[in-house]
Amino acid sequence: MAKFAAHLLYFLAAAIGRLPWPWLMRLGDGLAALWLRLDARESRVARRNLELAYPDLLPAERAQWHRQILRTTARQALETVRLWTRPHARNLRSIRHSHGTELFDAAIAAGNGVIVAAPHHGNWELLNQWLAQRTALAILYRPPESAIGEAFLNRVRAAHGDAADRVTQIRAEGPAVRQLFKRLGGGGVVGILPDQQPKAGDGEFAPFFGVEAFTMTLLGRLAQRTGATVLFAWCERVDTQADGPGFALHVEAAPADIAAADPRVAVAALNRCVERIARRDPAQYQWTYKRYTLRPPGSGERNPYKTG
Repeated sequence: MAKFAAHLLYFLAAAIGRLPWPWLMRLGDGLAALWLRLDARESRVARRNLELAYPDLLPAERAQWHRQILRTTARQALETVRLWTRPHARNLRSIRHSHGTELFDAAIAAGNGVIVAAPHHGNWELLNQWLAQRTALAILYRPPESAIGEAFLNRVRAAHGDAADRVTQIRAEGPAVRQLFKRLGGGGVVGILPDQQPKAGDGEFAPFFGVEAFTMTLLGRLAQRTGATVLFAWCERVDTQADGPGFALHVEAAPADIAAADPRVAVAALNRCVERIARRDPAQYQWTYKRYTLRPPGSGERNPYKTG
């Protein structure tokens, strides 16, 4: 039943994705305006995150950034629907520039395994499609609560065409760690979104935009124990044309501390890298995510997203 419902949802998404890009931009702008007017969850979370991460902004500046973030987030949602429901080869033509791809090719050739750390900046779904065209990979993901939502994601994130069957999607659950170690031990490629808050017990606190954030230790453990190369990668929007947005693909080497034996050192290095990428264009980062829900034990701090 879930697969059938996901099938219907895919056709609806495909119909939306076929709309001309100027129409989708206007729909996105209208959605952002609605979030702002209703003070929807996206609006509240983005505003709170800006207060935490950029406390020195003047109120007028913060309000301007807030509106820009909501607009970019809404447009990206519709942009992603297009990417999910169009041929990947066509999508990849929207990458206007590439930087550092030789690092990725060299890491694969070395045969020691590759961990691609993909922050929630720009469009990470386009990055997934680029990676799948280059090599087989496993993507670690947090499954949605809905079985229909998970079936839909499994369909739209699958590779197409010549790259079919190259993408293995691994649920972020107990057995996942063993699968990732095995893949990296065999010289494979693993993609991880490094800025999702892990479950209690699976992370360490480290500063992120000057605020302590509970951060995954998994990436550092994988790198430290397997010797895999860690690369940061992201697809950043650089223009908007009549046929859609254009992107620049970036690949950068991670600092050595990312694989430090001390997990606190590793997560601090991880957060510094993600923060530097997000600061390139704050509007392209996912500020609608509750990054700071868990607070350091004994700090006396409360969940900053709770009111009352």
